[in-house]
Amino acid sequence: MIVVKVGGSVASASASAVLELAARDQVCVVHGAGPQISVEMARAGIPVEFVGGRRVTSAEAVAVVRASFAAVNAALCDAIGPRAVGLIGDEIGLEARPVPELGHVGDPVPSRPQAVLEALADGLIPVVAPVAVGPLNVNADEAAATLALGLGADRLLFLTDVDGLILDGRVVDEIDVETATELLDGGTLQGGIIPKLGAAVTAARGGVPASIGRTAVPA
Repeated sequence: MIVVKVGGSVASASASAVLELAARDQVCVVHGAGPQISVEMARAGIPVEFVGGRRVTSAEAVAVVRASFAAVNAALCDAIGPRAVGLIGDEIGLEARPVPELGHVGDPVPSRPQAVLEALADGLIPVVAPVAVGPLNVNADEAAATLALGLGADRLLFLTDVDGLILDGRVVDEIDVETATELLDGGTLQGGIIPKLGAAVTAARGGVPASIGRTAVPA
């Protein structure tokens, strides 16, 4: 079984890749909604603030976050087709440890939602919006890693619109946990690769290998 995390910016564009994977293996999808959340928060006049790469989420903002995740979830399910089953994390028992200094934010912990297991058993594709019980806003990369651990997945795959981890101008084909941890601690990495690499380390330490693949995004 594969857990596939797709970014909010490429969610619908990832549908064909998800279906290709699902043709030969069980697949559970976790998606982001970062760009959509920022747009909707700005529209609602809510300040967009990040601390350590994580979004500060007030009581007012968490409703916007949840609605944005639900909208992306519905669009991605439509793109995947009739095999997709849309699931909102706080409705299926996705758990997280609260991080009160960031507001309604949580650190996801390994979980094994019954709704996901039932969808997989029926040959369907569960599509999970990473909102934890609370509701709490959780990082989608971290949520995918902890869900992969909870489900005992064989693999964690990040589908994104970037090439992957780039060092010295070249895409790294493989990296071990120790080297990845050193890079994360070194502070030289920038952008969205940081939470993905961190989540990959979390998964790998729990016995689930992780990889990053590029999803072609229509012009």
